[in-house]
Amino acid sequence: MFKKNNTISNERVDTLIGKSSNFEGKLNAEGTVRIDGQFKGDISVDGDVILGVEGKMFGDISANNVIVSGIIEGNVTASNLLKLNATGKILGDIHVSSLIVEDKAVFEGKCTMKNVSSTDNVSTLNTKKAKA
Repeated sequence: MFKKNNTISNERVDTLIGKSSNFEGKLNAEGTVRIDGQFKGDISVDGDVILGVEGKMFGDISANNVIVSGIIEGNVTASNLLKLNATGKILGDIHVSSLIVEDKAVFEGKCTMKNVSSTDNVSTLNTKKAKA
């Protein structure tokens, strides 16, 4: 799915909801799911979900990796990575192990990061109080 520079590979998409498609219901799948149309319901994927620029999702997503370039109104659980591209918008809570948010992206909700040590990537700044 990801190349070394975190770009998206569209080489293999197992399930596609096209631009002119509207889907309502629950989707359980394996592999890569790409949504360029409108989806109302919940998605559970043993693999990856890509929401295209024109994609609209109204419901919850659970997957290994989730790439958002469209709009999600619902919660997202990504066991590995959630990438919110500049055109992406999430209105809901997210549960992730790793998160990338590009400039201009919109996120309104609560973020919970799992499998992260509280001391990872923390710098300590020592300051001395000036004497008067």
